[in-house]
Amino acid sequence: MRSRFSGFAAAALAPLMLLAPAALAQPGEDLRLTIGKSVVIDFASDIRQISTSNPDVVDASPITTREILLHGKGFGNATMVVWNKAGQRTFYNISVELNLEAIRRMVKDTFPNEEIHIVSSRDSLSLNGTVSTPQIAERAVAMAAGFAKTVINNLTINVPIEKQIVLRVKFAELDRNAGQQYGVNLLSTGALGGTIGRTTTGQFGAPSVTQVAPNASGNSVNPASNFTISDALTIFAFRPDLNFGAFIKALQTKGVLQILAEPNLVTSNGKEAAFLVGGEFPVPVLQGGANAAAVTIQFKEFGIRLRFTPTVTPNKTIKVDLVQEVSTIDLAQGVSFNGFTIPALSTRRTQTGIELGDGQTFIVSGLIDNRDTERLSKVPGLGSVPILGALFKSKDVQKSLSELVVMVTPEITLPLNPSDPKPMLDFPNEFLIPVKSTPAPKPQSSSVPQTAKTQNAKNLNANTSGKQKGKN
Repeated sequence: MRSRFSGFAAAALAPLMLLAPAALAQPGEDLRLTIGKSVVIDFASDIRQISTSNPDVVDASPITTREILLHGKGFGNATMVVWNKAGQRTFYNISVELNLEAIRRMVKDTFPNEEIHIVSSRDSLSLNGTVSTPQIAERAVAMAAGFAKTVINNLTINVPIEKQIVLRVKFAELDRNAGQQYGVNLLSTGALGGTIGRTTTGQFGAPSVTQVAPNASGNSVNPASNFTISDALTIFAFRPDLNFGAFIKALQTKGVLQILAEPNLVTSNGKEAAFLVGGEFPVPVLQGGANAAAVTIQFKEFGIRLRFTPTVTPNKTIKVDLVQEVSTIDLAQGVSFNGFTIPALSTRRTQTGIELGDGQTFIVSGLIDNRDTERLSKVPGLGSVPILGALFKSKDVQKSLSELVVMVTPEITLPLNPSDPKPMLDFPNEFLIPVKSTPAPKPQSSSVPQTAKTQNAKNLNANTSGKQKGKN
């Protein structure tokens, strides 16, 4: 039974075994079509019959005895078999895809510097390649969404090494002030008929009468009268024989204050950087609510502050969002509250956004403050007298000129290589002098060389003979 069945199975499978090698021995040609487009195939011999496995994907029709017209109708794959009149068969593997020319052209025109490849699979698109930013990848996917039902994002983000940007800022401030003061105070202890008095404009300190005594008859001097001088001004003169004194204020002042700060700060592209060179001072703050009347301490910063965010643009420029400030403690403008002295702050602040080329300098702020203050005081009536009226006038003139300039220079910088010399501060004197170790003294040997013994003996003889000569 087994041998009969085996022979029958072998006989039944023999035709299939003969057909399978014949089918596998004829590899098909690969053809790619796009939906809505047609191609013409030139056949080598006269065509007898054409057959396609999926007419919904591709439509094949003979035009002449040796030409076949193929038209892409839908997504997918199909096989076409062509028989010639001699009975020979030719296989074609046809793949119908989307028409990608439009989307490829659009993506190339929109992102000319990006490497984006578009591949279709039935009704879906796959975006492959490398782009520079995630925003470009999102925009490319949005553009492809209008051409297919499904868009697969296989784009890789190429993260380049961020450029380092150093911002060089210069604060230059010059403050000039000048003052001129003039005033006269007169004092009499009884020169005019024994009359005691003074004249002043009140702007400068004048002597005050602390004691007045009656004047003796026929005597022009009143020695019992006392005066207290609180401010002798700059010139003081008194004539005892005339019992007359004068206080003159004549003063000129000039001052120049110059402040220069050059803070430099390095950060990466698009990253904010900030630093503060200065300090903090305490400020008492009253609490409310359940802790009413309680005082807590908060600290306020002051000094040189710099905060900026640089961005390198495609135009090879650097866009900088900049906030810079220079503040100093001003005790003259401070306030006193419940025993606390709170100082004020003198602040120069600039906040701006600029765009510069690498190494270019821009003056982002400038200020010229010119002030003239003049105060004039005089005794009514006497101050209007020609020539002599100058003795009854006082004048105080103050002039101040402040100039402030802030310059900004952004630069793209590179780190130092390991072999490059490292920058060092230029100290006027050597800093942290290294301690040089001295070698330990060698232990003396008990055995003394013969030459050393001879020399020691000569020195000893010389000393002994010298002493003997001294005694003689």
